[in-house]
Formats: sequence, C-alpha cells, structure tokens
Amino acid sequence: MFSAFRNAFRIPDLRKRLVFTLGMLIVWCLGRGIPTPGIDGRALSEFFRTAAGTSGTLFGLIDLFSGGAFTTGGIFALGIMPYISASIIMQLLTAVVPALEKLAKEGESGRKKINQYTRYGTVVLALVQSFGISAMMSNPGNFNGTVIVPNPGWSFRLMAALSLTTGTMFIMWLGEQITERGMGNGISLIIMAGIISRLPSAIGKTVYLLKIGTLKPIALIFLLVIGLGVIAGIIMLTQAQRKIPVQYAKRIIGRRVYGGQSTYIPLRVNQSGVIPIIFASSILMFPATLAGFLKIGFMQTLVGYLAPGAWLYNLLYIIMIVFFAYFYTAIVFNPVDIADNMKKYGGFIPGIRPGRPTAQFFDFVMTRITLPGALALAFIAIIPTIISSGMRLPYLVASFLGGTGLIIIVGVALDTVKQIESQLLMRHYEGFMKKGKMTGRR
Repeated sequence: MFSAFRNAFRIPDLRKRLVFTLGMLIVWCLGRGIPTPGIDGRALSEFFRTAAGTSGTLFGLIDLFSGGAFTTGGIFALGIMPYISASIIMQLLTAVVPALEKLAKEGESGRKKINQYTRYGTVVLALVQSFGISAMMSNPGNFNGTVIVPNPGWSFRLMAALSLTTGTMFIMWLGEQITERGMGNGISLIIMAGIISRLPSAIGKTVYLLKIGTLKPIALIFLLVIGLGVIAGIIMLTQAQRKIPVQYAKRIIGRRVYGGQSTYIPLRVNQSGVIPIIFASSILMFPATLAGFLKIGFMQTLVGYLAPGAWLYNLLYIIMIVFFAYFYTAIVFNPVDIADNMKKYGGFIPGIRPGRPTAQFFDFVMTRITLPGALALAFIAIIPTIISSGMRLPYLVASFLGGTGLIIIVGVALDTVKQIESQLLMRHYEGFMKKGKMTGRR
C-alpha cells in the first residue's frame, strides 16, 4: 500500500488528484469549526461531555458521520447523513417503482437523473432534520436546564435550518468534486475522515486510563491484538466472494467468430456492505432518543433493556443485522436481470439451463452465502459493545476495535488503494507502449 502511494506521487496526474483530494478534506476539516448562528457551541459540547453524551442515541450516529461536528453545534452538524438516507431511499424506490427502475436501466443519462432526484431528497431531509434539531435545541428542558440557544425563536430556527442544510449540501458538493477530480469516492472519504478525526480523542482517553490504572498494559496489548484480528476479518469479509463460472457460446457473424470464452460472475458474501448496521443501529437507538424527550417511566425501563451491552440489545442487534442483510441484498441483487442478460448474450452456467433455472441458481447461491456474511457482520458490529461493557472502557475507545466505524474505514481504504493501483497499472501500460511504439511504413 505504501509503495503504491509513493509511486502515485511520482506521476503528475495522480499527484494532482491526490493533492486535490487532501485539499478538499482539509477544507472539510476547517468547515467543522464554523459555528451555527445562534447556538452556544461551548455550552452544547460541555453538556454532551459532562451529562448524558450521545452514545446509544441517534445523535451519536449523526455525530459519528459528522466527525464530531454535532456535539459542537457547527454548520456541518448534520454531516452527510441526509445524503446517505436519501441515497438509500432512492435505491429502495428504484426497486419498487417501475418508472425509476426503467430510468436506472437507461445508462449514464438515467444515472444522472437519479442522482438529481437524490440531491433533491437530500435538501428535503436536511431541512426537516435541521428544523427539528433547531427546535430541540431551543428548549433548555431537553438539556437539563442548560441554555444552548440564548435567543430562541422562529428567526433562529429558520437561520439554523438554512445554515445546517447549506452545510450538508456543501459537504455533498465536496464529495462530488473529490469523486470527479480527485481519487476515490468523495462521500466515503469524507465519512472515513470524520471517523478518523475521533481517533486522537480515543488515544487520549486510552492514555488517561493507563495513567490512572483503570486499563492495564497487558489489557491494552490484548485489545491491540483484537483490533488487528478484527481488521483482518473485515478485509476478508469485504473481499470474500463466490465465483460463478460462465461460458459464452460461439457465434459466427459474417466471417468472424464471437464468444467462446470462459469467465465468472463474482457474488459478494457481504453484498449489503455496512447498510444493515446503520439500519439496525437507527432502529435500536430510536427508543433511547425518544426517552430523552418524553421522560416517561416505561420508556426509561425500555431504554435500560436496550442499552448498548445489554443481552437484549445484542440479541436484537444481531437479528436485525441478519434481517436487513437479506432485505438489502434482495433489493440490490436481481437474479432475473442477470440471467436474462446472460441469455441475451449467449452465456450460460455449465450444468444449468439458461433463463429461469439460472435465475433460481443465482438466488439459491446468494441466499446461502448471505447468511455467513451477515453473521460475520453482526459479530464485528457487537464487538465494541461487548468490550465496552465487559472491560468498562469508554465506547469511543472500543468503537475503533470493531463496529460501523472500523468497517467503513477498512472498506474505504481498500477501495481507494484499489483505484490508485489501477491508475498506476494503466500508466505503466501507457509508458510501456510509448517505449515500444511502432513506426509506420514509408
């Protein structure tokens, strides 16, 4: 990996792309420090630091993807979550709405149209979420009497909603610029940068726990070994795939022979990525978030059972991750379309008849390989809660030993390195062709 980065900086075009990517990420980091008009950022961060915090609530998930901007009241407080939600909703609608499904099959023009709808959805979701957050912060009762907004009112709500929505749209624009002119997927890189930005705080807390004797050096070594093992497991889960052999029949068109080659179709074991964890976390965190506002007795009891680390929380977490893994895989993977495309171009699986039997075979294989992938994903997801409750460590420290953050970091890093290596390989071939350039006849 390091040799690939070193070689990439030797090529002017790749160097420009990498520098541009780093520059956009620096702009994002600087933007996190811009406060939202009307919000006392110091009071808000102090409340989350000394009082309930955001762990176990939806605000914790928002704060994770915003790189900590939510707890400081910055204009990037919503982060990229509205865009992620809009993208997921659009994917679900594409699978159930015939007009959108037809649009998705129109190639580049259809993809641009769907991206445009996703942007519109992002604006709507950001406005709704930002208005709700501004209304919540206007009430000191939601923060144990702490005044977060000195001058509440409709003027503040409108200004805060406009500022937070603009911040989200600016982050989305930064991500698109990185994807187009930089290296890697811009949105994913911004999410990864937000998660990594919490690493210094986690290291600081770990050092503090070592100083006061709460965390022993032997336990720290044990945690490091676990972290390395989890990273290796995430890499294996991300790269794991089932290769289905495909044979294309020979076709004679005029005097030319087409087809006849053998290839394969890779089916990923973890087809749904990190989406099941996000869905399951959002659902399980909703009661805790609601209980913080309602202050009802049975809600407080329910939150106790659904606290991170509780046996009921872990059980429901695993069940939901497995369910959403199958659900999302069924949305994004269409065996009928794959079978029809193979039949259209003369492809077939050895021993399987084209058409409906091929679609049934793909569905059978994907159903079988999704289960171990979902269980592995669920196991990685609950590692931080187990370590946090079992070893009495802050969740911020345990979150870098597994869970959503580590899966995103490893997945995005692998994808970015692959893109850099493919660009290096392409440049290498171009250089080889230039040296061996053939001269024409005179």
